[in-house]
Amino acid sequence: MTEYSVISDAEEFLAACATLAAGTGPVAVDVERASGFRYSQRAYLVQVFRRDAGVFLFDPPAIGDFAPLQDAIGSEEWVLHAASQDLPSLRELQLEPPTIFDTELASRLLGHERVGLAAVVEHTLGITLKKEHSAADWSTRPLPASWLEYAALDVLHLVDVRDALVEELVEQDKTSFAAEEFAATLSRAPRPPREDPWRRLSGLHQVRGARNLAVARELWQARESYAQEQDVSPGRLVPDRSLMAALLGNPQSKQALAGIKEFQGRASRTQLDRWWQAFVDGRASEELPRERVPSDALPPPRAWADRNPEADARLKAARPVVEAIAEELSMPTENLLTPEFLRRVAWDLALETPEAIGDALTALGARPWQIAQTAQKIADAFVDAGQVPDEAPTPAS
Repeated sequence: MTEYSVISDAEEFLAACATLAAGTGPVAVDVERASGFRYSQRAYLVQVFRRDAGVFLFDPPAIGDFAPLQDAIGSEEWVLHAASQDLPSLRELQLEPPTIFDTELASRLLGHERVGLAAVVEHTLGITLKKEHSAADWSTRPLPASWLEYAALDVLHLVDVRDALVEELVEQDKTSFAAEEFAATLSRAPRPPREDPWRRLSGLHQVRGARNLAVARELWQARESYAQEQDVSPGRLVPDRSLMAALLGNPQSKQALAGIKEFQGRASRTQLDRWWQAFVDGRASEELPRERVPSDALPPPRAWADRNPEADARLKAARPVVEAIAEELSMPTENLLTPEFLRRVAWDLALETPEAIGDALTALGARPWQIAQTAQKIADAFVDAGQVPDEAPTPAS
């Protein structure tokens, strides 16, 4: 049985923070959310472990202000697994690490075949973890004892895993690679909101005409507003397939909408006025959405031979070169260089020098170690392709 303390009131919280501040070494941190159940991505449990302090499971809704925890551990290295998933939820609580060690990312750079937490713990420490509650509704109160045990184990071994991976990084001469990747993860800006998030509705490709798209937009917004009011995941209220069934059914009255067989879940019935109003508003809207949205996305590589044969030749020459470097370094190709970055420089640029390719990769977001490993060989591959046009075409919208 794992020893841990569940912290849910102010007095316990301050005592736990003092204990953690007096601990030694890096701090293991993890977050449990209620993705798929709640509207937000807020943290419903924050797990923290530090040597000579122990495991603490903090209840954010009960605690509220996490400033004392930030004060207690805010100058230490935080050890996380898949940090990019947890950092937004931590930052919502005003918890900000100064530096991180990401055990998943380190495992990828080291070429581990499996990089889930349980697999990494087993690989490095020989300890088997059960991952049976990872998709649970962590907003549940009280949390079952088996869930709390699971949550405690997520951080209990993380510092030991970190130490083992540090040794592996030294052995493979990848310490500097990892440091750059961790810093990039920590400093990465949040993605900007999508301009038209409603266009992500599954099945929207079946909808024809700007007026029908306006109805789709209003239905999505109505569901989003209701989900936010109820703090419930939108898809749990009304699945995309139900919204699409209502939309494609093209009802001419509220009664006709109620009669659509695939649109008869609880929220569909109880909020029928809300959904019908979305039809009314969409059909009357003077702000009709564009049927085709301009995009700077590149064409799929299979179309390059016809659309841009010079770029196709460059990509076909450079891709196996990058894959060979990744194999030599024993890491996945996508961790050596994001495939989209290689496609961009192959499509957009007519360059022969590694310096110019390096500048382009830097602008795209590649790290210095990645550029040092790849820019010269990409440049050589482009030259070998024998296709360096004066001007590259612009991707079609």
